Amino acid sequence: MKNSYLNMLGLANRAGKCSFGEETILKDIRSNRAKLVIIASDIGPQTKKKLTDKCNYYEVPFKIADDRETLSHAIGKSQRVAIAILDAGFATKIKSLLG
Repeated sequence: MKNSYLNMLGLANRAGKCSFGEETILKDIRSNRAKLVIIASDIGPQTKKKLTDKCNYYEVPFKIADDRETLSHAIGKSQRVAIAILDAGFATKIKSLLG
């Protein structure tokens, strides 16, 4: 079950439907491009608050998922603490897999 959402995350990344980096994600949230934000469980408290507050304000769903190493491995990049999904289909599927 857990691996399914990580596989979908990898697929979304390969399809070019993900954005990374705090500033890019915040920009995507503000412009309504982000359909889902996945946040690592070991993210710093200030970054977590900034992302969750922005998601709540713009009504973008977010999920706290695995640690940064697991998320980074799933997308093949290093040290990623947050990932924005830019495609509604991928976002819906990943949300359903995360529960």
